[in-house]
Amino acid sequence: MNRTTRRAGLAFAACVAASACTKEPPKGSGGPTVATPAPPPPAHEEHAEDIFAGGLKNEWQDWGWCPRTTGGPGPAALHFTKWGGWILTKQKLKPASYGALVFRVKEPKGEAEFLEVRLEIPTMTTFPRVKVRAEHHVGSADGWYDVRIPIHELNPDDVSFDRVIFRAFRDIDDEVTLIDGVAFTKADPAAIASARVSPASYAGKAKPATVRVSCEAKATKINPLIYGIAYYHETDKDPAQWNMGATARRFGGNTTTRYNWELGDWNLGGDWFFENKGAALKYDKFLEDDEAHGMMSALTIPMMGWVAKDDTSFSFPVSAFGAQAKTDPWLKEAGDGMSPAGKPIAPGPATRTSVPSPPEFMKRWVEAIRARDAKAGKRSVHQYILDNEPMLWSNKHRDVHPEPLGYDELLDRTIRYGTAIRQADPDAVIAGPAEWGWTGYFYSAKDNLQGPSARPDRRAHDDVPLVEWYLKKLREHEQKTGVRVLDVLDLHFYPQGDNVYGNGGTDTKGAALRLRQTRGLWDPTYTDESWIKEPVRLLPRMKEWVDKNYPGRGISIGEWNMGGEGHISGALATAEALGRFAQHGITSAFYWTHPTEGSPVVQAFLAYRNFDGKGGRFLDWYVPTTGADHVSLFASRDEAGQHLVLLAVNQSPDEAVLAKLGLDTCGAVTSMSTYVLARGARTLTAVAPERGDAAPSSTDTVLPPWSITVVDLRLARPIAGPLEK
Repeated sequence: MNRTTRRAGLAFAACVAASACTKEPPKGSGGPTVATPAPPPPAHEEHAEDIFAGGLKNEWQDWGWCPRTTGGPGPAALHFTKWGGWILTKQKLKPASYGALVFRVKEPKGEAEFLEVRLEIPTMTTFPRVKVRAEHHVGSADGWYDVRIPIHELNPDDVSFDRVIFRAFRDIDDEVTLIDGVAFTKADPAAIASARVSPASYAGKAKPATVRVSCEAKATKINPLIYGIAYYHETDKDPAQWNMGATARRFGGNTTTRYNWELGDWNLGGDWFFENKGAALKYDKFLEDDEAHGMMSALTIPMMGWVAKDDTSFSFPVSAFGAQAKTDPWLKEAGDGMSPAGKPIAPGPATRTSVPSPPEFMKRWVEAIRARDAKAGKRSVHQYILDNEPMLWSNKHRDVHPEPLGYDELLDRTIRYGTAIRQADPDAVIAGPAEWGWTGYFYSAKDNLQGPSARPDRRAHDDVPLVEWYLKKLREHEQKTGVRVLDVLDLHFYPQGDNVYGNGGTDTKGAALRLRQTRGLWDPTYTDESWIKEPVRLLPRMKEWVDKNYPGRGISIGEWNMGGEGHISGALATAEALGRFAQHGITSAFYWTHPTEGSPVVQAFLAYRNFDGKGGRFLDWYVPTTGADHVSLFASRDEAGQHLVLLAVNQSPDEAVLAKLGLDTCGAVTSMSTYVLARGARTLTAVAPERGDAAPSSTDTVLPPWSITVVDLRLARPIAGPLEK
C-alpha cells in the first residue's frame, strides 16, 4: 500500500474499524524503521494513564493516518511527511485526574520544529494545537528529548476528550520520528490551578491596559436580591443552590401559573403533555428551606384564573380526543394536544384538570403566609410576582386559556390580583408583568398572532408599546384609587443568538457570541446578533420606561441565563451580567434555574459572594469604573470607605492583560489579595500572597485569557466619594 492510500479519509477510517490497516512504513523511506530503544527516562512524575511504551498500553488504540510502525517492541516509528499524523484513542478517560502529557521523541536530524500535539473529541469542542517547542523539552540524551506539555495548555477548558493526536504542522522530509513513553501524569490540583492563574505564566505576554476606579464619584446601593436564583421543585437536591452564595430563590416558572397553594398541585402545561402533578411543590416547605439557609424568597402568584384540581388529571386523553402526534412515554393515555398532522386540537373544558382561582383565592394564600409570619415574628416573602410570562399563556396553557392575551386583560388581571395581594399584605413588594422576552415587551399575544406590522391590539391602545402602556395605566390606577398594585417592573432576559442559551456555543466563535450578547443588557451601541437585529439595552430601557410612565418603580430581571453553564464562557457571561445588575442599581434578578454543582457558573457567583471561601464578597455600594478593550471592571466599597472589592472580566480567549489599576482617587493601598478563575480551572484560586496582610509594591494585576479576577483591597484612609442613600 503506497503513501497516497495511507492518507486520512473515509476509506482509511473504514479499514481502521476493520483492524486491517497496514502500519509498516513505505520501502526506501530512509533508514531502518525501528531504532535502538530509547534510553531510560529521567525521574518523572507519577503516571495516571500509560498510553504507549514499547507498544500500546491500557486498551489504547492506534487510529493514525501516517505511515508508521507501532507494534513494538520499541518506540513508535512515524513518518510525519505531508502533514501526517498519529491518533491514539481510548474511551472513558478522566481528564480531571491528569497533570500533563509526557513523551519521549527523537526527531530526524536537521529538522527544526515541526511537531504539534492536540486533544480531540468528535464534537464541536475545539482544542488548542500545541506546537512542541523548546520550553516543553525537559531533557535530552543521545538525540532523545523528554517532552512535558501541561494539561492546561492542551485542555484549557477542562472538558472531556477521547484521543491524542501527534501531527506535523508543516511539511517535512520523509524521515523517521521516534516516539515512546507516552503517558498522562497524575494531576496536582493546586499546581494546575496555580499555573493557570500565576502572573509568571504570562510574563512578557500580557498586553498592558489601564482600568480606572472612580473612588471620588457617588456610590450607589447594591440590592442583594440581584444574586437570586429560581426554584424548580422539591426534588431538586443539587447542593449548589445552597452553597453558591445566592441570596434569594424565586418560586416561579411555567408550572407556577397553575399552582394550587392549598393542595401543592400544579400543571405542566405544554412543557409536558398538560399533566397535573403534585407532592413536590409545597410552598411552605420552600419558605422553610430558604429561612433555614438564610435566603430571601420571591413567590409567584397565579392570576390566569385556573389552577390544578389534583395531581393526576391531564387535558388531552387519547380516549377522548383520539390519536395525537405524541403521547407521554410513561402515560400513553396523555396526549400532547396536537393531531397526527401536527395541528392543535381544540381543548375540552378547563374543569378537566383545573378549578377556578379568583383573586379571593390568592388573597387567602397571602393571608395564610402573613399569619405564618406573625407567629415567626419575621417576613418570609420579600417579593410577590404577578404570574409568569402571560403572553405565552395561550401556548403553554392553551388547554385552559386558548385565547391570546391582550392589553386589557393583562391590565384587568394585574389590578384585581395585585389589589388582593395588597389587601392581604399592605407592605408587600409586588412585581410584574414577568414577561418572557423581546416581543413581549412591545406587543400582546393578540398582536403576535397577526405580527408586529399589523399589531391590532397595540394600535387599539394608541400604538403604545405594551410595557409602557402597562406602566402608565397602573400609575393612573394608583392616582385614581390610592391603591398601588405594582412596585417593581419585572421582565425576563435570554440571549437570542444562535446556540447561545443552553449547553452549546462552547467553541471560540460561539463563546465570543455569548459574551457579546451580554451587551444586550446595557450597551446602546450593540445591535443584537439575532432575529432582533436592533439594540436591546434592556436595563437603561426599563429605567427610561419607568421614569417616563410610573416613576419610583424598581427594576427586576425575573429570569435570565446566558447559557454555557459547563464552559468558562458561561461563567464570564454570568459575571458580566451580575456586574451590570450592580452597576445599574436594579432591585432583583433571578438566574434560571440555578447552575449545577461543580460548574464554572457556580464559581462566577462565588466571585461575587464568597471568593475566598471565608465570606469575602462584592461589597454593598457600587463604585463607577472605566474598563478597557475586552476587559470589564466592576467595583464595590463598604460604607466606611476603606474596603474595596474589584471584579475584572477578561473576555479575550487568547490574550492576557496586564491591568494597571487606576486607583489614584482611592488613596494608598495597605493590603491586596487576588483570586482568579481561569479557563479550565475548577475553582477560584488565590494568587500569592494569599493573605492580604501587606501593602503591595504594585497594584498591576495580570488577567489571564478568559478569566474572572477578584481584587480585595484595604485602604489607608476613607475615600471621599459620597453614598447615594
